[in-house]
Amino acid sequence: MNTVLFIPARYASSRYPGKPLAQLRQRDGSSRSLIRMTWDAAMQVRGVDAVYVATDDDRIAEAARGFGAEVVMTDAACENGTARCADALARLGLEPDLVLNLQGDAPLTPPWFVEALIDAMNRDPAIGMATPVLRCDRQTYENFLEDRRNGRVGGTTAVFDHAMRALYFSKEVLPFIDPGKLPDPIPVFHHVGVYAYRPEALRRYVRTPVCQLETLEGLEQLRFLYNGTPVRCVEVDARGRVFWELNNPADLARIEAALEGA
Repeated sequence: MNTVLFIPARYASSRYPGKPLAQLRQRDGSSRSLIRMTWDAAMQVRGVDAVYVATDDDRIAEAARGFGAEVVMTDAACENGTARCADALARLGLEPDLVLNLQGDAPLTPPWFVEALIDAMNRDPAIGMATPVLRCDRQTYENFLEDRRNGRVGGTTAVFDHAMRALYFSKEVLPFIDPGKLPDPIPVFHHVGVYAYRPEALRRYVRTPVCQLETLEGLEQLRFLYNGTPVRCVEVDARGRVFWELNNPADLARIEAALEGA
């Protein structure tokens, strides 16, 4: 098996308990759960040999099996999606060339975002981990600023060097831009919650302790940077589609509006 994709999903969440089972209204008036929509998105990705929902919660497992997903039960102690992917990989006894993590709160993720990671990793075997970044348009940038003004933790931004190596990820809007000097295009990049790893990078991750930056920001990828593992950022193009994750209950309306306009 060359490529396996995991959808890590947990029920407990300080910002949005039960988020994977949240129902989103579709264009035709019906509704689908967040975990179902993420599974549907995963099934559209080319070049993937197997897809699993990785969870520690029986309610999520039952819902996932109900729409035909394969499920792997993981340790409740997994502190984030990356650790849950590592645990799922070990429990299944797999040794693929590539592991993908499509987090369960991004149902608007187009398949080509994930395929771009597969392509980048295939082109450069030296990359241990990669993640997509999407340049913000004005509306997305305003959504970021609105969330911060209202004390909400919204999406994550990424900054990287000339070789697309990540320098930092933050739930603040980075870099800071003087409102009177907003350039075009906007030099703010939305980090997309998808990761690609080599299996050894995953195993190394769970062997290293949680770092303070990871704890403060609540961003698992900062452990890689803190411990010296390069993270390759892969710029992707939304191709006119709206992208946003379901971070807070307030994001439901944004995502439903995007679905209605699809």
